[in-house]
Amino acid sequence: MEPTLHIPRPGRDGGPPNRRTAYIVAGSLAVVVALTAFAFGIIHSGSPQNTALTSTVAGGTSSQPTNVAPSSSAQQAPVPPADNGTRPSLPVRVDVDAINAHSSLVQLGLNADKTVEVPPVSQPLQAGWYKFGARPGELGRAVILGHVDGGGQLGVFNKLRDLKPGDVAKVTEQSGQVLSFVVRQVQQVPKNQFPTQAVYGPSNQRELRLITCGGAFDKSSGNYVDNIIVSAVLSA
Repeated sequence: MEPTLHIPRPGRDGGPPNRRTAYIVAGSLAVVVALTAFAFGIIHSGSPQNTALTSTVAGGTSSQPTNVAPSSSAQQAPVPPADNGTRPSLPVRVDVDAINAHSSLVQLGLNADKTVEVPPVSQPLQAGWYKFGARPGELGRAVILGHVDGGGQLGVFNKLRDLKPGDVAKVTEQSGQVLSFVVRQVQQVPKNQFPTQAVYGPSNQRELRLITCGGAFDKSSGNYVDNIIVSAVLSA
């Protein structure tokens, strides 16, 4: 069976998130997708519907992520302000030299069933930014997802778990400006214990989350059992 990637479900407030949220989780990879035996792993939120790196939306109306763990209640993430020209430029590239991870960024939204999109499984070296969350460089937690592997190839975030505090992740904006985020923490967490609020919840800092799949691969479910979550803060 092919592994599937999952990401936390959007929230229930019915409106697109704005500048302070976003945390994604892949369920198997290739950050709540399905592929082949050697497949890819990325992010999972514990959603009952493992549809290739996505998770079902609570209530089916909002684009804001919320915890889908069976034991936790859904919590809304704050809605970011409209783009009036004061928000940072759109992110177009991510580079993490310490693990030789380099990729352009595609924008990831929600699928028709309100599950979070992920980069194509057929392109495991492609990373993506969750566009309904914070933009890198603004207050809140911006989320970038990438596969561990996919289609018999290693993915862009196949060494994400090897990052250490002090390492740097760089995000290039459409304007050409390069933002440097210093890694503060690297976690490996069971998918059914995904820390939704710590990923998508509000923050008074300018943060970045990098997410992929990790841990053992469960052949029966086609998922990796854990997620790798890297937390970083914008360098002064």
